[in-house]
Amino acid sequence: MDLVFPCNSWTSLYRQTPLHLRLSSPKRGAFSFRFRRKTTSELQSPVSAASPNGNPFPSIPTHKVTVHDRKQGVVHEFVVPEDQYILHTAEAQNITLPFACRHGCCTSCAVRVKSGQIRQPEALGISAELKEKGYALLCVGFPSSDVEVETQDEDEVYWLQFGRYFARGPIERDDYALELALGDE
Repeated sequence: MDLVFPCNSWTSLYRQTPLHLRLSSPKRGAFSFRFRRKTTSELQSPVSAASPNGNPFPSIPTHKVTVHDRKQGVVHEFVVPEDQYILHTAEAQNITLPFACRHGCCTSCAVRVKSGQIRQPEALGISAELKEKGYALLCVGFPSSDVEVETQDEDEVYWLQFGRYFARGPIERDDYALELALGDE
């Protein structure tokens, strides 16, 4: 992958450019660094790969993923390779699932596993306790078998994980206090 970083006042603060590069620049005072960067990822196969016989992802084991979207009232069924994130593959197939951060840090894409297994080594947004109870994050989840899941309300999952630390019950919105606070601005 070729990355091009134009030098400007921001980059020059952190890296002093050799004088010969500044003087030989083809543009007035501007220049670029070009270098190759090798990237590695747990994701190995491209989402659009297909074999000549039409079988998607020929060398990677695939699994059927069934998502019951409670909010939308629909059921999605699609095939996901073992080395692909479930959310990423769903989006590549024009399937809309809930998400926010895409990094495993929030609970927007949280699901409850009804059957099967999801491997999620990067799921920081869910505690080990909730993982043991069958919760998973689609944005950083890899199917390990055919799996059936049900989407969860983000607030419910957040409450299960952190509620005991912050309050004794659900927090109710105080519109009057909010109106007073906004009036001070």
